[in-house]
Amino acid sequence: MARSSTSAAPVRRLVIVESPAKARTIASYLGDGYEVEASVGHIRDLPQPSELPAEMKKGPFGKFAVDVDNGFEPYYVVDADKKKKVTELKRALKDADELYLATDEDREGEAIAWHLLQTLQPTVPVKRMVFHEITREAIQRALEATRDIDAHMVDAQETRRILDRLYGYEVSPVLWRKVRAGLSAGRVQSVATRMVVERERERMAFRSASYWDVQADTCPAGSGGAQRFTTRLVSVDGARVATGRDFADTGQLTERAAALGAGLVRLDEAAATAVANGLRAAGAQGLAVTSVETKPYSRKPAAPFTTSTLQQEASRKLGSSARQTMRTAQSLYENGWITYMRTDSVSLSQQAVSAARSQAAQLYGAEYVADKPRTYSSKAKNAQEAHEAIRPAGDVFRTPAQVAGQLRGEEFRLYEMIWQRTVASQMADARGSTATVRLGGSVDVAPPADAPRGEGSSPTGTLQPGSHTVELSASGTVITFRGFLAAYEEGRDEERHGSGSGDAERRLPQLEEGQRVDVLAASADGHETSPPPRYTEASLVKALEERGIGRPSTYAATIATISDRGYVWRRGTALVPSWLAFAVVRLLEDHFDHLVDYDFTAEMEDDLDRIASGSEDRRAWLSRFYFGAEGNDGGAGAAAVPGGGSPSPAGRTGLKPLVEHLGDIDARGVNSLDVGEGITLRVGRYGPYLEIPPPEGAPEGTEPQRASVPDDLAPDELTPAKARELLETAGDGERELGTDPATGRTIVARAGRFGPYVTEVLEEGAPKSAKPRTASLFKSMQLQTVGLDDALKLLSLPRLVGTDPATGEEITAQNGRYGPYLKKGTDSRSLTSEDQLFEVTLEEALALYAEPKRGRGGRAAAAPLRELGNDPVSGAPVVVKEGRFGPYVTDGTTNATLRTADTVEAVTLERAAELLAEKRAKAPAKGAKTTTKTTKTAAKTTKTTKTGTTRSASSRSAAAKS
Repeated sequence: MARSSTSAAPVRRLVIVESPAKARTIASYLGDGYEVEASVGHIRDLPQPSELPAEMKKGPFGKFAVDVDNGFEPYYVVDADKKKKVTELKRALKDADELYLATDEDREGEAIAWHLLQTLQPTVPVKRMVFHEITREAIQRALEATRDIDAHMVDAQETRRILDRLYGYEVSPVLWRKVRAGLSAGRVQSVATRMVVERERERMAFRSASYWDVQADTCPAGSGGAQRFTTRLVSVDGARVATGRDFADTGQLTERAAALGAGLVRLDEAAATAVANGLRAAGAQGLAVTSVETKPYSRKPAAPFTTSTLQQEASRKLGSSARQTMRTAQSLYENGWITYMRTDSVSLSQQAVSAARSQAAQLYGAEYVADKPRTYSSKAKNAQEAHEAIRPAGDVFRTPAQVAGQLRGEEFRLYEMIWQRTVASQMADARGSTATVRLGGSVDVAPPADAPRGEGSSPTGTLQPGSHTVELSASGTVITFRGFLAAYEEGRDEERHGSGSGDAERRLPQLEEGQRVDVLAASADGHETSPPPRYTEASLVKALEERGIGRPSTYAATIATISDRGYVWRRGTALVPSWLAFAVVRLLEDHFDHLVDYDFTAEMEDDLDRIASGSEDRRAWLSRFYFGAEGNDGGAGAAAVPGGGSPSPAGRTGLKPLVEHLGDIDARGVNSLDVGEGITLRVGRYGPYLEIPPPEGAPEGTEPQRASVPDDLAPDELTPAKARELLETAGDGERELGTDPATGRTIVARAGRFGPYVTEVLEEGAPKSAKPRTASLFKSMQLQTVGLDDALKLLSLPRLVGTDPATGEEITAQNGRYGPYLKKGTDSRSLTSEDQLFEVTLEEALALYAEPKRGRGGRAAAAPLRELGNDPVSGAPVVVKEGRFGPYVTDGTTNATLRTADTVEAVTLERAAELLAEKRAKAPAKGAKTTTKTTKTAAKTTKTTKTGTTRSASSRSAAAKS
């Protein structure tokens, strides 16, 4: 109970946020009377069905941990690694007079706050505290403007969570059975994968077209080469010269270009060369200015950053992945440097507009500030305007120069970019002028040197020999006032046909109509049309947002998931789909077409928005999605809100009947793609391979010819010719070397996905659990020349070198992914050559272990970032280290990556022990009882699930006001 208001004791307030970093920053602003704790993200979630209590596994919650027949009631448990945290929060709540739930103001944050409320069951007043930046002023304003938990926002997040559980648990098993175990399907990840695959299909169907043009370097007549400028041939005899934009992906002219008929001329090499020769021959005063068109030029600044545009720009300018960008932005936000980084809004508060305009005036001058404050509106589908745009925190921005001593590396670069974009958004337009100059004249096109003389001489390419009228053009932009460009210029994605940005700030001389122009040089240029560019992380994020698919805050996780599942791999910054992705997308398109339909997926986001606004009932919507428009009503209370509700996804087959009536799926067909010329690509258990049936007349039982497809070969590069080449060299892919005298087994050398290797062939009838010994060839060995002795030596690895007399641990010599090395327990040391695997002695090994450990490339291993103390479980010292994927804690045996909310400087031994314990628990998690039953209403026991009563908006509101 709350203390009496007459008590002399000061009021104690408990504030709960998501992350420790955020808690530390807020605590520094609140002072005495406030205790700030972190939940470290969500404390409850849907458990895996296998983790349900035994008595529930055969009940209505057994399949999804969601009772789909009774209002889609979820069963939540406290996460195993959060039990201790919940105990700490309950202990802190006992001494508090008020509870402030200060999680982020979005659906996820609202849901975290609601789960805290349901789990902690406070008996003191509860207030929902929200803010968009972590500054002293913002925190004070938030304390004065608290509210209740928004039940509709919680509904929307819960609907999304249940939707993803139903989607994944119904569709993923189909992929396991028909494509490969361990795959996953998801509402956004499957659509994103389809987009990448469709782009690759376009590239595979693409046929390049060749065309030629002419470029000439010119200058005003009599200038002696001064004021030189470059022009391009644009027309011949009044017909426009074809460019890349005039060709379709088939390699033919587009319908629009073809309709021009004689009004379009497609130059070939001979014609372009002849025109270039004619221009050079014309030389001095060969052309005249036919027109000069000058237009005023102005360019407006880009809007301030949203989550999506921040990810895109960080990818283009900083080379950061979406995941890296969000991790860095999260740290900047939690430490009070920027506003909330999950937002669709491009608007700025009045304070931010004033701060940006003030700094622009101070740093660049009053003339660089826009005449009046600029306002922006989002153009993205499904944009939610709940927050400000991403900007520097505070009513007065800290400049990059002011923060340079406090921010380092990625944090500084990202902050600098956010500051630049925000300030530039309130600056004046860039101004100048754009000039287009056209030159005209006549050139003589001569017949080819080897053409027959006399009447009927052959044409030169598409041009007949003789005199032809030509027109050349040049454009340039002169920036007379840089305006916002003094602070920031937005990056650009790769464009297929070029954007014309090459003309930016290209200066042209002062020219007048009728003025003569000299030709200094001329050349014919050949071009090939380009296929559609592959998606990069930046362009995929942009495409997803434009289509209204998913939320920008989830794009980083989506791209990480499709990478982790092996659906895409990277070539530079481009995302290349794997053949596995082709098989998965084909199955989904053939049997779950509307689940990967772009419009349908975007409509689901609209529906979630309606649920968040209270105009759609979550249970009615989930019922239509899962059972279909005419199916189960999802239990009591599932009727749509009067006057509201979306017909989507009515009219489509529900997920449940769709899965139940899939029929037979031809797994071989799903995993097969026609390459051409009778060659088929199959997606096999161990990777993609090519197959061609035996030739006609081959003896019965002849096996098809097969060849592995290299991992680094992109799908659009697998042409029939390339496939033939791989099949022809596949005969060199396996050699029988002889028999192992010790086992009697045949030893063979093969070409595998990860390089050549040797292995033994198990005898017929060998147990299924038996695995053949296998070893990769040394770099010095060749598949065609490796012998039986070499193979047996390789198969003898790992080799026991000896035992360390000090510790009693065995030391072995092994060949690994990164080369040869020694291993003693969990400690390893690199060897300098593969031959040392068979030669290194125990004395040499002990000497190597006596030296400081070195990393790859011979560098000394980096010292720990921090030493925290001894782990309470293993007793070993725990240190913080920098790893390939970021900082992590380790006790020498178990490694655990720091979470987004953890920082190197602030992580404690207690927190490190939690992370290590969680990591240890994950490995053998099967069979471990890690679930905690949730507390429900007073009318139910602690073993009951969350009921319809507690689901109602009214009870949530009452709980929030308690």
